[in-house]
Amino acid sequence: MATKKITVTVPEELLEEIRDDATERGISAYVTEAIRQKREHDLFVELSDWLQEEHGPVTDEELAAGRAELEELAAEHERRRGQRSGEAA
Repeated sequence: MATKKITVTVPEELLEEIRDDATERGISAYVTEAIRQKREHDLFVELSDWLQEEHGPVTDEELAAGRAELEELAAEHERRRGQRSGEAA
């Protein structure tokens, strides 16, 4: 795949937050992955909008179930991040 060099500006605090995570792969790979994930999210939102037009809005129960699942995923992420930090100590 062809690549093109661009210049972006990010807040210093954000750069400091990601620098350790990005070191192994490099900042360019880290940013590319973040942009790809954002693009996938945008496409998902388009799909979600289309599905709601076709099948109606998401119910409160469906929304609550989705939020609960996201909370479980976030908790698992924090648990694994804590394990990774503990291994480095």
